Amino acid sequence: MDRIYSLIGLAMRARKVVSGEELLEAIRKRKVSLVIVSEDASENTKKRYSDKCSFYGVDLIMIDSSMKLNQAIGKTNRMAVGICDEGLKKSIMKCWKG
Repeated sequence: MDRIYSLIGLAMRARKVVSGEELLEAIRKRKVSLVIVSEDASENTKKRYSDKCSFYGVDLIMIDSSMKLNQAIGKTNRMAVGICDEGLKKSIMKCWKG
């Protein structure tokens, strides 16, 4: 799982991460290919991102810790991020599936 956080950090440094209020708009415009939501997000937040991703055909994965997610991207109070790069998405999915 630590490899996933490293890849998210790499994506952030490459400016290929969308977070915060911009994320829902990026999903609608299909600018992100993967959405990563923290397990400790509220049920409402998880459902909102799950429904949006399902409707727009964007992959979604759940990870265990918002604290590690925030640390990886260097921001605070983020429960979800979107990855804009297809190559990074494939690497993250490969690590996530084990």
